[in-house]
Amino acid sequence: MKTAVTEMLGIQYPIIQGGMQWVGTAELASAVSNAGGLGILTALTQPTPDDLRKEIARCRTMTDKPFGVNLTILPSINPPPYDEYMQAIFDSGIKIVETAGNNPKNFIGKFKEHGIKVVHKCTSVRHAISAEKHGVDMISIDGFECAGHPGEDDVPNLILIPAAASAVKIPVIASGGIGDGRAMAAAMALGAQGINMGTRFMCTVEAPIHPDVKAALLKATERDTNLIFRTMNNTSRVLKNAVSDEVVAMEKSGAKFEEVRHLVAGARGKVAIRSGDVNGGIVSAGMVVGLIHDIPTCKDLIERIVRECRESLRAASQMAA
Repeated sequence: MKTAVTEMLGIQYPIIQGGMQWVGTAELASAVSNAGGLGILTALTQPTPDDLRKEIARCRTMTDKPFGVNLTILPSINPPPYDEYMQAIFDSGIKIVETAGNNPKNFIGKFKEHGIKVVHKCTSVRHAISAEKHGVDMISIDGFECAGHPGEDDVPNLILIPAAASAVKIPVIASGGIGDGRAMAAAMALGAQGINMGTRFMCTVEAPIHPDVKAALLKATERDTNLIFRTMNNTSRVLKNAVSDEVVAMEKSGAKFEEVRHLVAGARGKVAIRSGDVNGGIVSAGMVVGLIHDIPTCKDLIERIVRECRESLRAASQMAA
């Protein structure tokens, strides 16, 4: 497939793996890249910038194809050393970075100095326009269906993708609610030039997630996610389990973040997905879990999605004719 995304990133198919905390490791990123997509290492999954350097080097032993690094910029009482993580990216010769979270305007200039293509994740058209003005190369637009942070506007991708594609001149990548070739075809028909998948790649052979957690994702329906932090204006979509149910109930009772902090701690979520204790912590998941029914290799998944996408576009074209 040839789109602006494949041309700019040097990849075979316009399919990008989301930068998922605790999941975006060399095993998954290399598998996605080897299959023709763009694998993404998650910078802050690595405890230190030196660990990120080692993970990048390890990924290079597993693929000779392009891959990128996700750097999520979020407000924090004790922020990670972003400058040091960026230096690890520069030192390692990475040429593609996915930014997410806060406005990346203070980081873009540094990335550009090192010849790095920047893909910025947005949850609204106004943020997409702002990111374009600050010089990002591509926008990954996250609809309300997505896992993780969908923003506070609650706009689904059927509206958000064409709105963003009409508002910016740079390529738009659709993210959220995409798990098969039908969705990819729909996204491209709406104006996207590529797709970004997170939850779907969690249910692959190479994803560093315990089989019991993958089984829980397969069992889930499109109604089995929870929105937490709604009352705190920091909404996050996660798998419905004992912990997220408790957080939602506490929020309805007026709980503040400090009262739920012990339930939503990132370290606790890491243990849950690695140990298989599905109810042990927060597990990010999008509504697309309702469309996931198997655990293929990344290669088989990407080839299937590309095939289904082409079939869907042909079928739609024939109906239009």
